[in-house]
Amino acid sequence: MINFKENIGKKVTISGFAEKVRNLQWVQFIVLRCEGKRIQITIEKSEEKNKDMVEIVNNLTNESTICVTGVINENEKVKMGGMELIPEEIKVTSTSYPELPISITDKNAANIDTRMDNRFIDLRNDVNFNIFKVQTEFVRAMRQYLYDNDFTEIHTPKLIGAASESGSEVFEVNYFGNKAYLAQSPQFYKQMAIAAGYEKVFEVAPAFRAENSNTNRHATEFTSFDLEFANINSYEDVMEVEEDLLVAGLTAVKEKYGDLIKELYGVDVVVPTKPFPRIKLQDLYKELNERYGYEIPDHDIGDMNAETEKLTSKYAMEVYGHEFIFVTGFSKAKRPFYHMRKDDVPQGYDLIWKGTEITTGAQREHRYDVLEAQAKEKGLGEDIKFYKDFFKYGCPPHGGFGLGIDRLTMLLLGLPSLKETMFIFRGPNRINP
Repeated sequence: MINFKENIGKKVTISGFAEKVRNLQWVQFIVLRCEGKRIQITIEKSEEKNKDMVEIVNNLTNESTICVTGVINENEKVKMGGMELIPEEIKVTSTSYPELPISITDKNAANIDTRMDNRFIDLRNDVNFNIFKVQTEFVRAMRQYLYDNDFTEIHTPKLIGAASESGSEVFEVNYFGNKAYLAQSPQFYKQMAIAAGYEKVFEVAPAFRAENSNTNRHATEFTSFDLEFANINSYEDVMEVEEDLLVAGLTAVKEKYGDLIKELYGVDVVVPTKPFPRIKLQDLYKELNERYGYEIPDHDIGDMNAETEKLTSKYAMEVYGHEFIFVTGFSKAKRPFYHMRKDDVPQGYDLIWKGTEITTGAQREHRYDVLEAQAKEKGLGEDIKFYKDFFKYGCPPHGGFGLGIDRLTMLLLGLPSLKETMFIFRGPNRINP
C-alpha cells in the first residue's frame, strides 16, 4: 500500500477500485480506493495527451478496478487529504456491472442477511472493511506476547474420532463409513501437548459448536484463541496470564487504530489496569440482588446467564471502574469434568467484558485417578479413553483458557452481532456463501 503523503511529487502506480466516477464538461474525477484509502484522480479533458484516458473514463463504471500511473500533487482545494493524482496512464483491469446488489456507502441500506448474501460487496464499506484490520492487530499482538513468552504454537486436528468435552453439541460427519466429529475446541490436544512435555502451547484455529442458537453472540463455526501452560500453582496463575495477554492486545490496538476506532465505531479503546477485579459467584449473586433487585433463576444457580453477565459488567464499572471482571466459584455441575476441584469447587473462572463472557478458564485436573472419577461422574467412559490415557504416565499441573476472536472483536468495536465481525458467518440458518 503506497503512502500518498510520502510520495508527493513522485510518479507512482496505484491499483484499486474506481469508487466514484464524475464526468463533467471540462474535467473528469475518479475516487480511487485502495486498501480502504482514497485519492482523487483528476483528468483535464482539454489536454490532447489525455485523449485516450478520457475515452476510458467515459465508459468506466463505479467499482471497476483500474491501474493508474501518474504523479501525486498537493492541491489544497481537494477535500480528500489535499492531494490528487494526475494520471499519465489508466488501465481497466476489470469492469463492474453498473448496478450493485447493495450499497457500499450506506451499510444500513440493506438488512443483515442481504448483506451476508453479498459479503464480498458488504466488506467494501469502510466500517466493515476495517473490522478485520483491527482484528488482525489484536490477534497479532496477543500472538506476539505468547511468542515473547516462549509459547509453542501447535495445530490440532479438527476431525476427531470421539466427541470432545461433553459429547453434546457436536457435528457428526461420515469418515469413510465411520463416525467422526468436528472439534468443539482443542482442549484435549492442548493437554496432550502438556503431557508430552511442552510447557506452554497455544493455537488460533476454527472450532465448531452444533448449537441451534440464533443469538447475536453465537455461531456454529468460530475462531478460537486457545492456550495452555504447565507448572502452575493455581488458577490465579492462569488469570494473570490472561490479564497480560489482553493488555498486550488492547495496547497494540489502541496505539495503531485507536483514532480510527473512535471515528468509525464511536468507541474509546480502554487498556485495562491490572489486576482485574475478582468476585466469587455467591458474593456476586448477593451484590446483584442488593443493588439491582436481580434474582438468579433456579435453573441457572451455580452459573451465569446473559442477564447476569450484563449486570456483572454494570457492577464492575460502578464499583471498580473496570471493564473486566473475573468470576470464580462455579458449581461443579456447570463445569467440565476436567476442571480441578478444591473442596468440591471447580478451580476456574469466567471473564466478563462489556456485559459478555469471553473466557472460561481453569486449572485442569492432571491426576489420573481423580480425572477418572470426575469423568465417570459426568457419565463419560470409553469414549474419552484416549484423553484419559494422557495422564497415566505423568503430567504436570497445568491450566489454560480460550478466547473467541470474533466475540472479542464484536465487544471491542461495540458492534451488534457476530455476523458483523466474522469474515463469513456460520449459524444454524446460514451455510452460504
